[in-house]
Order: sequence, then C-alpha cells, then structure tokens
Amino acid sequence: MTERVRYSDAELEEFRQIILEKLEVAKRDYKMLKDSLTGQDGNDVDDTSPTYKVMEEGANTLNKEETTRLAARQLKFIQNLQAALVRIENKTYGVCRVTGKLIPADRLRAVPHATLSIEAKNMNNK
Repeated sequence: MTERVRYSDAELEEFRQIILEKLEVAKRDYKMLKDSLTGQDGNDVDDTSPTYKVMEEGANTLNKEETTRLAARQLKFIQNLQAALVRIENKTYGVCRVTGKLIPADRLRAVPHATLSIEAKNMNNK
C-alpha cells in the first residue's frame, strides 16, 4: 500500500469547517480583549471612581499588560488559522513541513493549524 501524500477534498472540507468555527470564536475573543483594552467594553470604572489608590493603579496596569499579552497571542492564533485556510486552498494542508508526511487527522482536529507532526515536534524539542 502506498503512503498518502495529501488529504482528499472531502477531508480538506471537514478541516476547513473546523478551522472556520475556531476562527469565528477566536475573532470574537480577540474583539472582546481589544475592547477591554480600549475601554469599549463598558466595564471601566474611570467615570465612577474619581481617585485611585496606588495599589489599584498597579493592579490595573498588570491587568492591562496581561490582557495585551492575551490579545497578541489570540491574534497570532487567528493568523495561524488563516494560514491553514490558505494551505487548504493550496492542497498542502496537513503535510508536515519537516518530514513531508501527512499529519494524523486526529492531531489536525485537535490543533487545526498544526504544521508539524508529533514526530517532527519532538525532534525540534530535543
């Protein structure tokens, strides 16, 4: 039996749907984080609290830094999902960029933007 070199169009469509669902949720989460940073989420206390204590200012700064980090991570996730959609269009989706073998479908269902097989990922971690 010969080894498969790419996923079928039906399988690629299944992966496309998984990615589109994850992309929709990721974009919604990113918008929520961005709105939180810009004060557009309506949960800011600037208009109801005339003064801040030093501790509250520090906590607020830490919270904004964490939210900024989460937003950046979420944006990177969105970009990775969009790149996976491009690979589906090019019919190169699911091919490990190190080994050239197909990444198992179960891995792609769990991590749809994966570009490395577990084997290649373990090689990179050594």
